[in-house]
Amino acid sequence: MDNIILHSKPSITKWRSNFLSALTENNIAFDLKYDKDFTFVLLTEHQVIINLIDIDNNFTPQEFILLQKLNKDKCLKFINIWEDVWSKKPRQVLNRILSLSGKNKRIHGRKTKVLKLDKPTADLFLNENHLQGAVSSRYKFGLFVNDELLAVATFSALRKMNHTENYKSIELIRFAVKDRFSITGGLSKLIKHLSLLLKPNDLMTYADKDWSTGAAYYKLNFNQVDVIEPQYFNLDEDLNRSLNKGSQETKNSQVFNTGSIKFILKF
Repeated sequence: MDNIILHSKPSITKWRSNFLSALTENNIAFDLKYDKDFTFVLLTEHQVIINLIDIDNNFTPQEFILLQKLNKDKCLKFINIWEDVWSKKPRQVLNRILSLSGKNKRIHGRKTKVLKLDKPTADLFLNENHLQGAVSSRYKFGLFVNDELLAVATFSALRKMNHTENYKSIELIRFAVKDRFSITGGLSKLIKHLSLLLKPNDLMTYADKDWSTGAAYYKLNFNQVDVIEPQYFNLDEDLNRSLNKGSQETKNSQVFNTGSIKFILKF
């Protein structure tokens, strides 16, 4: 953090002002730093740097990927927050930051029970508590405390893999915890329930590099097997993202991510 070069302070746009006000209202201490065209929010009580990104920008994914690497080498967590993401899902973004800041109510997984969920219940929970919302899935499980749903994980169907006879893989598609809660060992408990019920040979999932280097998956003994390239998005007038499927040469989107990390856990 000490080697950030300070430049003249850029104007604070409405969405950035709203974001900083939300941090203040939730007693999250921070400092603002400016480096060239970047605006960084440093959570002063935590090893976290947030990169605020306007829709109208001239950045490239490679610039953000380099920032991720430099800060990872310093043991700092680096997060990219885009204007459209904050504008569409401010509560979900703030919930992620509160979790990183240790502000959430913490519950141990052993105090929860696992139950199967129907699609409407799982979808409603994920749309309220996951940044990317609900998508199609085959299996849906929830963690409950006193009949209150506190976490949801959704999985794909079992898939036969050709590399080994009778080998089946399954994907963790979504995992989310209720607003203002953190569940220690919650994901581990859901994965264990799945493995006993369906007996897959492995579990595959992805970590969004804009938010994570996958530390939580490493702790659960997942292995990194691939790094997925950045994706570009088009925005409609309501700031909804749609994937730009053009070739690299034809992509002119100003909105993108820094890719994802693919993990596999073998049982």
